[in-house]
Amino acid sequence: MNIIVSQEIESVCPGFVGACVEAEVKNTPFCQPLWEEIKALGEKFKAELTTETLKDISGIAATRRVYRACGKDPSRYRPASEALIRRLLLGKELYQIDTLVDLTNLASIAYGYSIGGFDADKFEGDTLTLGVGREGEPYEGIGRGIINIAGLPVYRDARGGVGTPTSDNERTKIDIATTHLMVLINGYDGCEDKVRANAEFIQRLLRQYAHSDGGSYFTYR
Repeated sequence: MNIIVSQEIESVCPGFVGACVEAEVKNTPFCQPLWEEIKALGEKFKAELTTETLKDISGIAATRRVYRACGKDPSRYRPASEALIRRLLLGKELYQIDTLVDLTNLASIAYGYSIGGFDADKFEGDTLTLGVGREGEPYEGIGRGIINIAGLPVYRDARGGVGTPTSDNERTKIDIATTHLMVLINGYDGCEDKVRANAEFIQRLLRQYAHSDGGSYFTYR
């Protein structure tokens, strides 16, 4: 898969760095050791963060800045990483979906980056382009119905939008039959070392919980 960062994104975030993790996997409905890891991190956050200070995490703060620069209110359309951590701080459980989705959520909250997890076999074409959503652009968020992505950073394949930092698209979502996983890490804070660490963390989770060799990753700007 080729990944292009458009001039639209470069103009509002010249330091952007992303990472793409791709792996062959086996999904399962539930993984208890994974959830023990998720719950342990949730307890750590409760001891260290509040719903206000979580906005200072570099990946979250940078994503919120890009939302504003693109014309979107980050308090109305929260980046997924912020929404997940906020949920934990409010004493709510994360939604349990399946092992691949759950480990992607863990990777997002662990590093503060909004991460897209996709069934790579559902993409159309061989190129993803990161741009900005347009008024009236059709987009069905996972479990959210049609959402307005105008002003949101969005990855598009040959057919249209597949992922934003707020919600990925129903069309390319992970399901229990997914065997070809692609995960995109969005480093709007420009910290390549942290983005790489997040990618390697995902590889560790895949080896440990998804019957995978961890696949491979590359960074892009």
